[in-house]
Amino acid sequence: MARVLLILQDLVATGWLTMTTKRASYVLWTVLAIVLSVNIIAYMQARAMTHFTQAGQRTEPPERLSVGAKIRTVLSGVTIPRPENHHTPADLKLPYAVHWIHEPDGTRLEGWIVPYPDSHGVVLLFHAYAVSKETLLAPASAFHELGYDTLLLDFRGSGGSSGHETSLGVREGTDVAWAVIYTQHMWPGKPIILYGVSMGAVAILRAIATAGVAPAAIILESPFDRLDTAVTNRVRAMGLPGFPVAELLVFWGSMQEGFDGFAHNPVDYATTVRCPALLLLGDEDARVTIAQGTHVFDKLHEPKQLVRFPHANHEFLLLEDPVTWRRHVMQFLESVKQHV
Repeated sequence: MARVLLILQDLVATGWLTMTTKRASYVLWTVLAIVLSVNIIAYMQARAMTHFTQAGQRTEPPERLSVGAKIRTVLSGVTIPRPENHHTPADLKLPYAVHWIHEPDGTRLEGWIVPYPDSHGVVLLFHAYAVSKETLLAPASAFHELGYDTLLLDFRGSGGSSGHETSLGVREGTDVAWAVIYTQHMWPGKPIILYGVSMGAVAILRAIATAGVAPAAIILESPFDRLDTAVTNRVRAMGLPGFPVAELLVFWGSMQEGFDGFAHNPVDYATTVRCPALLLLGDEDARVTIAQGTHVFDKLHEPKQLVRFPHANHEFLLLEDPVTWRRHVMQFLESVKQHV
């Protein structure tokens, strides 16, 4: 021990130990600064992804951004102006009426009802992330041609509905549930079919799992299996490592929005579905991969159908391949009518 003390005394005398301590302190503070900076950026990014802006140019999809633009976006956050409606069913020569759904928490949802004489049932349509119900006009027209009343709904934060935020399908699940209640009041006794795209599909699954919604059938396009995998796919599209960036985004998003994003998993919601289900997936979809989409499909109960679109990415499958979409949707609805 005495020899060790003498060695340490010599090291201090020569200044070596002091220099080593300073280096260690510098490294420690550098690491802490990096960790703090990464968390600040993740916090800002999570907020930007869930809070729409009043103005500004929308950030292009990651696949279209240059390297410089990606760096600027990572440091400053994405810009997503509040989605608005610029087209209505009238643009497709469809009669419609505007209806309002008022939720107990003060949220007001705007819907377009497109009636059909002596319809087979009612199709409720729910849009994807960061868009509005005008994106549902094409499928609404297709369902109208098949003989169904339709209700196109703006989720909270979008279009004619109140608010400026999105919860990536969590509170939107509540919107789906109240839309179903409203529809049951408007069309008592008519079969209700739920159709959703991406986040809209996720919201449908959540409404069934958490609110006990029991539709006659559901048609889902490109639902992600878990929120963290959906965020990971988006992060990788920016050229960043999925871990730990995606986990930080989900964590800070959860803290800001007041829910557990790591438990927001449609693959778990799917186990509660007891009605006929049609799942539509794009083979080239990098946002919701085939493996992730089929993960959801595997958890659905029979009767269920899976249709894959070989050349489609994360887009409206009706517009990508209208013939295939219409054929399978029509066949599915015909089978539903026989069981209602």
